Amino acid sequence: MNSTTEAVSAPTDDVRLDNDSSPSTHTTVDGSYAKYVLGILVLMGVFNFIDRQIFAILAEDIKADLSLSDSDLGFLFGTAFAVLYAVFGVPLGRLADSWKRTKQISLSLGFWSLMTALSGMTRSFLPLAACRFGVGIGEAGASPASLSLLYDYFSPKVRTTVLGIYASGPIIGAGLGLFLGGSILGAWNNAWPDPSLAPFGLKGWQAAFMVVGLPGLLLALLVSTLKEPVRGQAESSGATVKESPKTVPSAVHPLRILLLEILPMVPGVNLWLLRQKGAGVNVLMLNIGVGLGIALLAFLLTQATGDTLQWLAMGIGLYSVFSWGQALLCQDSVCFGLIFHCKTVRYVYLYIGFQTFVASAIGFWMIPWFQRHFGVSVAELGTVVGLTSVGAGLIGVIMGGVVADRLRQHTQRGKLYVTLVAAVLWLLVTGCMLSSEWILSAYIFAGFHVFAGALGAAPAVSTVNDLMIPRVRAIAIALYIMITSFMGAAMGPYCVGLLSDSLTAAGAENSEALHYSMFLSLVIMGVSIAFLLLAIKHLPADEDSRLTRARALGEDV
Repeated sequence: MNSTTEAVSAPTDDVRLDNDSSPSTHTTVDGSYAKYVLGILVLMGVFNFIDRQIFAILAEDIKADLSLSDSDLGFLFGTAFAVLYAVFGVPLGRLADSWKRTKQISLSLGFWSLMTALSGMTRSFLPLAACRFGVGIGEAGASPASLSLLYDYFSPKVRTTVLGIYASGPIIGAGLGLFLGGSILGAWNNAWPDPSLAPFGLKGWQAAFMVVGLPGLLLALLVSTLKEPVRGQAESSGATVKESPKTVPSAVHPLRILLLEILPMVPGVNLWLLRQKGAGVNVLMLNIGVGLGIALLAFLLTQATGDTLQWLAMGIGLYSVFSWGQALLCQDSVCFGLIFHCKTVRYVYLYIGFQTFVASAIGFWMIPWFQRHFGVSVAELGTVVGLTSVGAGLIGVIMGGVVADRLRQHTQRGKLYVTLVAAVLWLLVTGCMLSSEWILSAYIFAGFHVFAGALGAAPAVSTVNDLMIPRVRAIAIALYIMITSFMGAAMGPYCVGLLSDSLTAAGAENSEALHYSMFLSLVIMGVSIAFLLLAIKHLPADEDSRLTRARALGEDV
């Protein structure tokens, strides 16, 4: 770590550099520098969701300007982002378990910020889709590395609170994305009603993408100065540990790791690699059979919907992740077993997948629904819903973390109890929002909708981390994100948009078609809650047997 790195303005009471050529860093768990790192990562989360959520407030203008359908908008917001986010999240999560996490976060932030800014230069559907692909790839590398980093900076007794604070970044970013997008869009359109007279001929939605994307490049430089802690250092609460040169392996080649993780996803190459790892004929035949099944299903869905790009992207993504899972079983049976043989983890994954299907759909289409149903301006929506979301989300996510940590001291199921209350409350208030005929009551329920969604965010992801050993936490979170991406973000907004298009084509009014489609999606939330109840049932046994299961799988713990 050089002098330039040390020059960054940060707390230094618990950090010391030796003067030798192989510097070592003393880091106090839960210390002031850990809090500084948390603050920077929260700010990164703000930028993350500004860049992601701004699309919702710009959707109606993009639709009109590029002559898109609702399913096209659902694809751009959901599938185009989520498939690449999911596919690259797995190898990038694996990379975070072996490479310098601070460097990975910095590069990821810089890349997705650049792709957001480039979205403002697009003038048709395909280039915009390509930029959304890029945003997905960039954001895929940040969350697993960030969560793994925080688990090494903070002790177990405060982790859910810490994750709740970390989750406040996306909450703030989602609200600010709506506010900034609406403000920029309104101001730009008012200043240049004729886009041909605007600077560089940019439309309001294009300018908004560029304004929110470029500052992230500067934040990426600040993130690159953060220190890398010792992996697993916080497992003994309150300990002060010394970081040796081995903590950040200088011999690790990130591109080589990524290549080794991505190759098992490539058709043809994956079969050869599986064979090299000792996989039997039955494993190879299963891979081929699943691949053919996915291809057939994608073809049939393309014929039924006419959306080739949607199902091509989904098919490639699903097959890639399945192939990677087979490779993981062959090369790291401990990691595979701790994740996939744990009932609680499986049920939490299914819960969050179905929950995100509904939450992503409602979260995206809520803004166009307000515009179509109540006829409010984009500036008003950005201000009211955006700023309300910031306040309600912050209260919810921090309360969820604090309450979960305190309740966990009395019962092992404490964290998931908070998640259950949040899920039921979210379902009730969202139904009330969609049933509102007065805009004021709809705004109020929209605030509670954000609060309830934020309340259960940290406890669920913290539960998955609690059931892992340190070296596999990043990949477990990457898989968590992959599930939410494929089952939720890639499908929820698209399916609601597709149903809305179908109802409109059948003669329904545009606003009512979207309203009915959103309301129908709430049925899926019942399925999600059922899986959460199963996770709550199995949690104590799985948590008590964590190290025993790791040893049985061959891990030296």
